[in-house]
Amino acid sequence: MVAEAKIVCQQSVPVLEVQYFGKGTNVHEVEDVVAVSQSISPKSFDRNRASESVSDAITSSQADDKPADKIPDLAPESADLQFFPRLRSGSFADIGPRRYMEDEHILIDDLSSHLGSLFNFPTPSALYGVFDGHGGPEAASYVRKNMLRFFFEDADFPQISEVDEIFSEELENSLRKAFHLVDLALADDRSVSSSSGTTALTAMIFGRLLMVANAGDCRAVLCRKGEAINMSQDHRPIYPSERKRVEELGGYFDDGYLNGVLSVTRALGDWDMKFPRGSSSPLIADPEFRQVVLTEDDEFLIIGCDGIWDVMSSQHAVSLVRRGLRRHDDPEQCARDLVMEALRLNTFDNLTVIVVCFSPLDHREPSPQRERRFRCCSLSAEALCSLRSLLDSSASG
Repeated sequence: MVAEAKIVCQQSVPVLEVQYFGKGTNVHEVEDVVAVSQSISPKSFDRNRASESVSDAITSSQADDKPADKIPDLAPESADLQFFPRLRSGSFADIGPRRYMEDEHILIDDLSSHLGSLFNFPTPSALYGVFDGHGGPEAASYVRKNMLRFFFEDADFPQISEVDEIFSEELENSLRKAFHLVDLALADDRSVSSSSGTTALTAMIFGRLLMVANAGDCRAVLCRKGEAINMSQDHRPIYPSERKRVEELGGYFDDGYLNGVLSVTRALGDWDMKFPRGSSSPLIADPEFRQVVLTEDDEFLIIGCDGIWDVMSSQHAVSLVRRGLRRHDDPEQCARDLVMEALRLNTFDNLTVIVVCFSPLDHREPSPQRERRFRCCSLSAEALCSLRSLLDSSASG
């Protein structure tokens, strides 16, 4: 069962009027909500509990994935100074084996066109995000609907047209503030249950800068010349620094779950598990950041919820998408293929994937031409005589 909403791009839309979608996107389009599946409803109580076998698989599945901290930040090679990504993207979402859909996502390939003259963005400019809700869909839905207001109005988004280290630093500060503002707003909004929360991962592209902000266990993976490079770290108990931070603040882990309830150590919302405002809680909304300057070697970015990464490694996903792009060059179909692969591998969760390509539609690696094959045949003496007679008669005629 697929929960989808098709939307249409509106030009020069004020930030406060923008609404964004939960499920499904057409390639090349920035879409707004038209309809949401009526079959999706909040579940009474589910904190993303997984089986122990799946939890064990998570650790081993990341063994072949290269971490993003091995990528030089803001240090492009001179040969790539003229490179700028040509962005196009697609997404796909599926309810999976769950009773209710709690994922949301947002996809904007061109912020300048979408927000009009409100901001002076570097070119290109884009925003992508995946929000994996738990304890009901309210928190994820709230974040998706209101994130542009928090990101571009309330958080003092940097008004700098040149992408440099100053812009990068101000962008990070702005995003950090936005995550905290959203978290506090979830505590105040009466339509959101205090037991509802969501992980959040956003990827922003300005010029050649890719900035990923992550709180939770959604994951962004960059494909560089076919190699998977993790642009985020899963905030789970198996992450040593997260375990240490939680335990120092009085939290504990029971069977791999924070305070025996939640499978992640960072999330927006979940105010029934957080200490009062101003206090340091084991569960926090602080995002971690990773950034990189894109080069011609960078092919695409995958952003997915944990339902994908619970059953496949980052390299598996990159290889699957890369093969798909070589066949049909359609990022939306690649997103669908990833979801179908996760279902085939018996994932237990909702599924949401965004695939962002950095090259134009007609930029595909040339496939080697097939060699022409000739079959050698031998003729009998009688056949040769007949052929010679035929040729002689044709010549004389």
